[in-house]
Amino acid sequence: MLDVRSETAQCLAVLLKARRAECGTRRGRRALGTFAQAVLVLRWFLDGTRIAQLAADNKIGLTTVYRYLHEGLTVLAAQAPTLEEALATAKEAGLTHLNLDGTVIRTDRIATSGPNGADLWWSGKHKHHGGNVQVLSTPKGWPIWVSPVRPGREHDLTCARSHDLPSTLDKAAADGLLTLVDLGYENAGAGFRHPIKKPRGGELTETQQAFNKVIRGIHGVCERANSLLKTTFKALRRVSLDPNRITEIAAAALVLLRLEHRRTI
Repeated sequence: MLDVRSETAQCLAVLLKARRAECGTRRGRRALGTFAQAVLVLRWFLDGTRIAQLAADNKIGLTTVYRYLHEGLTVLAAQAPTLEEALATAKEAGLTHLNLDGTVIRTDRIATSGPNGADLWWSGKHKHHGGNVQVLSTPKGWPIWVSPVRPGREHDLTCARSHDLPSTLDKAAADGLLTLVDLGYENAGAGFRHPIKKPRGGELTETQQAFNKVIRGIHGVCERANSLLKTTFKALRRVSLDPNRITEIAAAALVLLRLEHRRTI
């Protein structure tokens, strides 16, 4: 039994059916129907079921399982909102602010050489291989957008700049929608609000300390967004596929979360 509403599986089956029609797949040419394929994808997402087990349970080959899984990731990720769409929805909902934070999704792939011979996907902070995904969430900690993946060795600020977040969120701030972040995004842009860094050899004033407590207290809710994604979907706790696939996996997880909870914001 899967801890998911049957409507969620039906929605995914409809997306897969549309995909097959788009590809011109003829009736009876697939080993599994769209609903069975949807269940296969959901088992991998929710329970982290191994590929070999999915193949055995459905009496299909490993290659077919991978093909069905990747097809499911593609159709789900295509439904994920763009950053501009997420910001427009947030503004229309009258949100007071947004929260931004990065999360590293663990991967067990082998090392890949990066700049200066450094391990590209190794996160020095977390001490394991992974991919950095930026998560934008509401004041109550509901994720509304996830970024494409960046190598785990990159800092949150570097990842944000690679996605052009500073300029986009600066425009949102000009319209009255600020984004709260931690000190990892220091001096990223005018649209970001982060705690004041303690000066070298000096102390923060009482006003500055009070400001930091407010910012950190309000921004701390963003951890709920990351937790919602990782606790709901075991597939996000450790990815054994190509690390670049984390882009589609994270986006697909966001879409499934919206379908399951029947909410967008």
